[in-house]
This record gives sequence, C-alpha cells and structure tokens, in this order.
Amino acid sequence: MEKDTQHESQAAGISDTNTIVTDDTTVLQSNLFTDAATVITEPPDPLETPYPPLVRTNPLTDQSSLAACAIPYQQELLLRGKSNYTVTCFLSDLKMFSRFVGQETPVGRITKEQLTDWLMKLKFGNKGQTPAPKTMARRVTFLKNFFSWLAHEGIIREDPSASLVLERPLPPLPELLFEDEIQRLLSAAADDPRCHCLLYLVLYAGLKKEEVMGLKLSHIDLSDEQVPMITIHFAPSTGKQHRERRLALPAEFTTIFKEYQAKYHPTNELFDCTDRNLNYILGRAVKAAGIQKRVTLQLLRDTFAVRQLK
Repeated sequence: MEKDTQHESQAAGISDTNTIVTDDTTVLQSNLFTDAATVITEPPDPLETPYPPLVRTNPLTDQSSLAACAIPYQQELLLRGKSNYTVTCFLSDLKMFSRFVGQETPVGRITKEQLTDWLMKLKFGNKGQTPAPKTMARRVTFLKNFFSWLAHEGIIREDPSASLVLERPLPPLPELLFEDEIQRLLSAAADDPRCHCLLYLVLYAGLKKEEVMGLKLSHIDLSDEQVPMITIHFAPSTGKQHRERRLALPAEFTTIFKEYQAKYHPTNELFDCTDRNLNYILGRAVKAAGIQKRVTLQLLRDTFAVRQLK
C-alpha cells in the first residue's frame, strides 16, 4: 500500500518534500491547491492547555469549492488524531478527486454518480496500472470519511457517499502443497510414527489443530482395521458438546497408529504434548522433505480441503 501511495502521490504532484513534520507542527508547503506554505498546529497533550476550537474566517457552505475544504478537512483529520500516514493518503485522494470533478466544484453539487465514475476511472481507466484492492478500498473509505464529515458539519444536506459499498479486499489464496510435495512429506515422516500419524489426521481427515490436541485413545476405533475411524467430540465452548462426528481414514492408518502406540506408549491423550511440540515435529519432517514453503497444520488442512474438491 505504501508503494501505491507513493506512486499516486507523485502522479498527483505531491513529493516527499511537500510535507515536513516537526515535533509540534506539520508544514505543508503546498496546501494541495496553492503554493502558499501552511502551518497546521498539532493537538497538544490533553494534560496541558486545552486545544482551541477550530475557527474559520470563511465558514464552509454547500457552495464552497473542494479547494476551500482542503485545509479545514486536514485540520479535522489532525484533531481526530489520525496518523500522518492517513492524513497524507486522504489528502492525496482529495486532490485526485478534485482534479477529476474540478477544484472549484461546489461540494453541494457533487453526486454519487460522480463518486462512482471517479472510482471506476481509477480502477479501469489506465491500462496496465490496475490499483491494488487495498488502495481502492482506501479510496472508498476516503470518500465516505470526507463527505460524512461535510454532512455532519451541516455543510451539505445529503451525503452522496452514504450508499457506497466498501468492498473489503479478499484475503490471498492460501498456499497449498502439490501432490509430489505431499508424498515427499509423508515419506520423510515415515521414520517417526508420531509425525506420520499427525499428518494422516490432518491430510486425510482435515482435523483442526485443536481437534488433534483434543483426541484421546478412546476416540480411535480399529474394530474394522480396513476402515479405521476417529470420533471428534466438540468442546463445551462451541455449544455442540452433545454432538460428535465420525471420520474414516485410509486402511494404512491402522498400521501407523499401532506403530505409534508401540513406540510412544500414549495412555489417555493421543498426543500428550503441546501444540508447539506438534509444530516442531511437523517442521522437522518438512525440512527433511526439502519443502521450501512455510508448512503449518492449517496449510495441511487447506490442502485437504482442496483435494476433497478434486
């Protein structure tokens, strides 16, 4: 996001030298629309003298231009305690929007259609320069912040941004293991039945880490060795403590489980260790398999889910 902001700021004509931050003041050498230097005093410590109310010699109205709103809006952001980074981003967005609709456009005449047209132009108007989803989300946040402030102050009657939808960026797709990596990991874990058992529970049953930690020996059913079963009991905190689910594992799990019992002699809990120990056990197998990805139990569970869809 920082790279996007730097690029946008340069495109908007704002350089790093335009903003100077000292111990108690922020100096904007360009107040977004003019070349005159403007000094904005930061709010003092509340334990000291109270910060004086914002005084405007020319009160804003619905006929005020976007350019006239720039400095009062900047002061409002500072009074709210917004970070210098947020202030810089929002002022950069304001300048870009002002250039799109016209700096002298009265704020009372700006419509939702103009807001959406600007967003669409930014998103699709420049070939090969698609903004990052987080950047677009921030621009919507700016519009809603700016126009809700104008409406709250009584400067405009209606907020044109009120019905804009803020689309949260989708999280990146999880990294998964390919089939050859799965086989390498299982082969590397074959020398340790504890790790081997753990991998089967996650890769072939899709158990969560807390479900693995909650397994007891009594939850393993080998009455049919060709179809070993495990029973998952829900924790009371889930509100499902009276429910359970049964999952089948591949036939080879029976042999792996018996080898685990013979070597580690569990008595009650299947894995009598902490979740950190399980991560350490998994990490050794990942290293032995030569896998460069950051493999976690959650990644293995995601891999299980995708394999189920195939």
